[in-house]
Amino acid sequence: MKIKNIARRWLGIDKQAEKRETLELNVDDRRLLEVLGIDIGDVNVRGKNALKVDTVFACVRIRSESVAKLPLKIYQEDESGIQKQTRHPAFQLLRLRPNPYMSAFDFWKCIEAQSSMYGNAYASIEFDKRGRIVGLWPMDAGRTKIIVDNDTSASRILTNQSRLWYEVNLGYEKRKLLPHEVLHFKGGVTLDGIVGMSALDCLRATLENGASANKFVNNFYKQGLQVKGIVQYVGDLDERAKRNFREKFESMSSGLNNSHRIALMPVGYQFVPIALNMHDAQFLENNQLTIRQIASALGIKMHQLNDLSRATHTNVAEQQKEFYTDTLQPILTMYEQEMTYKLLLDEEIQNGFFFRFNVDAILRSDIKTRYEAYRIGVQGGFLKPNEARAKEELPPAEGGDQLLVNGSVVPITDAGKAYQAKGGDGAGQEEKANPDEGDPGAAG
Repeated sequence: MKIKNIARRWLGIDKQAEKRETLELNVDDRRLLEVLGIDIGDVNVRGKNALKVDTVFACVRIRSESVAKLPLKIYQEDESGIQKQTRHPAFQLLRLRPNPYMSAFDFWKCIEAQSSMYGNAYASIEFDKRGRIVGLWPMDAGRTKIIVDNDTSASRILTNQSRLWYEVNLGYEKRKLLPHEVLHFKGGVTLDGIVGMSALDCLRATLENGASANKFVNNFYKQGLQVKGIVQYVGDLDERAKRNFREKFESMSSGLNNSHRIALMPVGYQFVPIALNMHDAQFLENNQLTIRQIASALGIKMHQLNDLSRATHTNVAEQQKEFYTDTLQPILTMYEQEMTYKLLLDEEIQNGFFFRFNVDAILRSDIKTRYEAYRIGVQGGFLKPNEARAKEELPPAEGGDQLLVNGSVVPITDAGKAYQAKGGDGAGQEEKANPDEGDPGAAG
């Protein structure tokens, strides 16, 4: 029997109905196993269901919001240094609204969330008739497939002769997009450089442990903190009597409404608990280990999950810097390189244009530390006063575009000249300062 017919029968669709619906199921769809009568249990952490694990939801939220809050800018590097390019069309597009329905914050939050969950994130590039970029649209990573077609079927090596495209399942049709029409971000580990691996797929067993723990606690409280057990009875009962007694006893002793109430047992019956308590099962230790494994895989520090058991003021500040250098910096570098290659013209790339996220929002320390750093930079002669004011979003001041330096600082070749007379040279001054040196007649 075909799967389509089984699915129709499972959904209760009459064969004689004039309007028939077709249910398409892939091999990763939970409903397909249910249609085939395969028991897969109540724990499902595939795809978006992984967000039902509270640790996964917290980690994905932290990563997506950390990326989304960073301003994205376009710079140009030339002989005179690095300058910000605020008039570039792509900057205006990404600064505020990549498309009419999403702000820049919502766009990057969506992209990073899919990258964290699926290992890949895609955005369709919309062009106008003149070939200019007018919009960026996130695509569902679960409905996007990467197809590579090699000219030589026996070769598994990608070459310049290989063709790659993206197939997007829109439900009513499948659409083909070329590489220059898609921004492809690989957030997870990649083994071939083409497709990213999802960290959540690699941690399937760990996620199932977390989901099972949540379900266990939920059921435990729903049952009114009652444990499972066996009712012993001296005698014999048929199946109907057993079922009736079980239903009556559970309705009397289980559930939140029956918490802290006295349960009555008939004469000859005895209740014996058989459930393992949380302490014996080391529930808290195992749950904490699961949280640490998920957080470590997604690059989240434990203090960000409100676990301050080993936190101090010093190590929290250092861990926040490590979160940027170890977690966010590789992600931002991947975003910057993909956008620089896909959203800029070849001529612009040759002229030194590139994208870069402004990470000052993460690394901004307290005002005293920032001002002290500005003072050192300005007095050291490598930071202009107006550049320091721009970092604090202050308007430029007159005379602030010059490099300043302490007047007592001189080149090493001029060391000691300040102690010499104005009219004499160094040698003459040494002779005047030491008249007895080098003069044989001086001794007489």
